Amino acid sequence: MEKRTAEKRTVDIAARRGLVRARDMKAHRLHTQVLTRLVREGKIERSCRGLYRLPLSSYEMTEHHGLVLATAEVPKGVVCLISALQFHQIGSQLPRQVWIALPRGTRTPAIEYPPVRVVHVSGEAFTAGIEEHTLEGQRVRVYSVAKTVADCFKFRNRIGMDVALEALNEGWRERKFKMADVAEHARICRVWNVMRPYLEAIAS
Repeated sequence: MEKRTAEKRTVDIAARRGLVRARDMKAHRLHTQVLTRLVREGKIERSCRGLYRLPLSSYEMTEHHGLVLATAEVPKGVVCLISALQFHQIGSQLPRQVWIALPRGTRTPAIEYPPVRVVHVSGEAFTAGIEEHTLEGQRVRVYSVAKTVADCFKFRNRIGMDVALEALNEGWRERKFKMADVAEHARICRVWNVMRPYLEAIAS
């Protein structure tokens, strides 16, 4: 492939998708040396290991950039717990890591950046409540508000019961979920008995 054509295709991929991965180059029949050359010429920037993007001057970075990077590295993952709360603008927590859910039995990936905290979930507790959002041109999977609230109770020993209660109370006060939806996810996550008294209290 002619050199300039390969470079243009690579830049077009980065512009369209927000990020381009070194391992994606083969799928487009492009050599990774094209990335190296574009970085040297200042047309592409290395975001982190194996991930490249357009220069910041031409790149619209959002507050969710960490989620974009993390899910690009862990495409099977779903943004969950405190990171999902922040995405949905619930609560006061500011996570220092990106919380990602993976199917039980999946190897925890080694990621250079951003820092990632992985929880493993099985069956319907993993697949239920997944929403897809496009952030910076990248497809990002995030659990719904109702699923996230139920997850907070499921993983209350990791994130704290105070975080779970804040998510429940604020989410309900701002009408970010329906009671039937959060009750359904409470059953799926097997925390119905734990959540029931709190759900009855806020609904009364």
